[in-house]
Amino acid sequence: MFRVLGIVAVSSMLLSPAAYAQTADERAACQDDFKKFCPNVMPGGGRIIACLAQHKEKLSPACMKVVESHGQ
Repeated sequence: MFRVLGIVAVSSMLLSPAAYAQTADERAACQDDFKKFCPNVMPGGGRIIACLAQHKEKLSPACMKVVESHGQ
């Protein structure tokens, strides 16, 4: 059991830097649009991307790329 948990922990540590970097870039690209159009949306379950997609025609070009990259 501990061996499995160790493998999962190491795997997640190896994958984390790329995931965090992408998330930070996406967050930076959409921060102003999020504050403007979706300030009361709680994170999780794709709610932020869905909200931003509802305002797609008003988004900054950088944020629009993020929304489109998530299939919205």
